[in-house]
Amino acid sequence: MIRKIALVVMILIIFGLMLWFTRINPGLIKIDLAFGTIEPSVSMAFAVTFVLGWIFGLACTAVFIIKLVNERRRLRKSLRIAESEVSSLRSLPIADAD
Repeated sequence: MIRKIALVVMILIIFGLMLWFTRINPGLIKIDLAFGTIEPSVSMAFAVTFVLGWIFGLACTAVFIIKLVNERRRLRKSLRIAESEVSSLRSLPIADAD
């Protein structure tokens, strides 16, 4: 419950900061792309940059998580093989050491 309240408070703080930033930066900036130029407001440019960075971070995290899941699957398979080998060795009769 506290975690949800903290998340809502954090979102409200970020939203308030966005409104404040938009209010104090009403100007336009010129962005020259390879195929043309655009003139968004300063706040819109920052918002788009933030969202693109967030998406890039999520993509990088997803790649890392997929690698971990694949490694976990490989290790589980190796563990099953080792457990079956140990089980089969336990069922063999013990030979005399003469």
